[in-house]
Amino acid sequence: MKRSTGLDRRKFLTGTTAGLGGAALLAGGGNAFAATAKPGPRPANPSIGPVTVTPSDQQYQDSVRALNARYVGRPDSVHFVDAPEQIPAVVERAVREGKRLTVRSGGHCLEDFVYNSDVRTVLDVSHMNAVSYDPARRAIAVESGATLLDLYETLYQAWGITVPGGICYSVGVGGHVSGGGWGMLARRDGLVVDHLYAVEVVVVDASGRARTVLATREKDDPHRELWWAHTGGGGGNFGVVTRYFFRSPDAVGADPRTLLPKPPAEVLLSAVSWPWAKLSRNGFARLTQNYASWHVAHGAADSPQRFLTSFLILNHQANGQIGLVTQMDAGAPGAQRMLDEYLAHMGRGVGIGRGALTRQMGDIGPMPQFAAARRLPWLQATRFVGTTNPLLNDPTLRAEYKSAYMRAEFPRTHLDTLYKHLTRTDIASPNLNIQLTPFGGAVRRVSQDATAAGHRGAAFKMLWSAQWNDPADDATYVAWTRESYQEVYARTGGVPVPDDVTDGCYVNYPDADLSDPKYNTSGVPWHELYYKDAYPRLQRIKKAYDPRNVFRHRQSVELPN
Repeated sequence: MKRSTGLDRRKFLTGTTAGLGGAALLAGGGNAFAATAKPGPRPANPSIGPVTVTPSDQQYQDSVRALNARYVGRPDSVHFVDAPEQIPAVVERAVREGKRLTVRSGGHCLEDFVYNSDVRTVLDVSHMNAVSYDPARRAIAVESGATLLDLYETLYQAWGITVPGGICYSVGVGGHVSGGGWGMLARRDGLVVDHLYAVEVVVVDASGRARTVLATREKDDPHRELWWAHTGGGGGNFGVVTRYFFRSPDAVGADPRTLLPKPPAEVLLSAVSWPWAKLSRNGFARLTQNYASWHVAHGAADSPQRFLTSFLILNHQANGQIGLVTQMDAGAPGAQRMLDEYLAHMGRGVGIGRGALTRQMGDIGPMPQFAAARRLPWLQATRFVGTTNPLLNDPTLRAEYKSAYMRAEFPRTHLDTLYKHLTRTDIASPNLNIQLTPFGGAVRRVSQDATAAGHRGAAFKMLWSAQWNDPADDATYVAWTRESYQEVYARTGGVPVPDDVTDGCYVNYPDADLSDPKYNTSGVPWHELYYKDAYPRLQRIKKAYDPRNVFRHRQSVELPN
């Protein structure tokens, strides 16, 4: 094992990060590689490497595992880097030796795209996690190994700002942003990519040479298409992201405190539940449809209700409860009234009253202290919701996931099928659920083709989630997920095709079954479910920046033809 001493997380860097400063970005006669730049200087910090771990090293077994314990790789080597300039050499060597390369940031990929039997080299950027202000670009520079909670804490504690990213604290920025990241503040502030100014990427040209490209959203940037590809085009497709640079499109000046949204100073946090033991089929249908109808009715970009975000967690009846977690910007006009009206709407016609949320469900832990909404500082609420579930830190957890975007209220057949599979007696686990999560609001401020995140018209999302610990149970839980999902969307070939009711799937919740004609009989290809009509454009970008198809997985963007 090759190593050097002096590990330092380097989460927070101050001063200048002048990377790529002064480099000419020229069009170069249509050659995507004619305009490249070297990674710029960074503040001096102790470095770990790069470190190379091989099967002969003790730490190898801990270096080849995803968060989902189903996915364990056997690569020839794992390379830990902690600075962008360390990456090109690792990439070029893998290309030169003909070894399949994948990249890990947070390890949260829901499929085997990073760790599978074809992969021979893993590039781990999890130690590359600095967050700093870049005065040359008037932007916040975030290295791709940073995790979401580290990012939120640094942005807020240093400058009082945030980005509207995801909920789970340990998700890596690298893949989350490129997939068009979504989270608790999406209805208020849009998607995380709506605030992305630039991306720095190590790409490989036709000769096998690795080089670093900076792509911005500036209209005259010759690499603007590469920036666009990272606003929802998904991870593992075009190159190795080293840094993202964030600045909201309407930001002015050079003060970092004004470059990104300020989160709520305080939020009202509510957590309630309905007991399965008292819930009828019609009560279940009404509760679920209440969630859908509210989000369809309040999905406009300027809706006053955009300050409210809420998750409905439809657990299997073995859990004992269905849960609803709601966060309201306490500074919004009429915040308490709006929250009260929402909770009243959710309970209308259900037939039973709500109580405290006392069970663990999905990524949410028990929250009995929030049966009556409590006022919390925003960062404290973010830490609480994102970190208090022990499942998030269980290294033996195995899982299967599926997703859907919804544009309209549920057809009755959807509701009946959801009820059927959540009340099945041949399988009984408290960790089976289907989560309904909000969309709309500020997400709709951005036009459909302005980014690669093409589901702007959706009202809410759905996530099928099955979690278990014993490998012997794999077939049972995977089957439940497949069967329930296929039957809900039976009318459209087993998948949520883009139409008046459904709107495809979320690329950050990848699902290999979408590519399998056994499970997707719709005739709509997987890439249309993820990208809708943006896929040909993504293919052109792929050809320009990854002509050798170095960066690929089972559902990566394909080269044209």
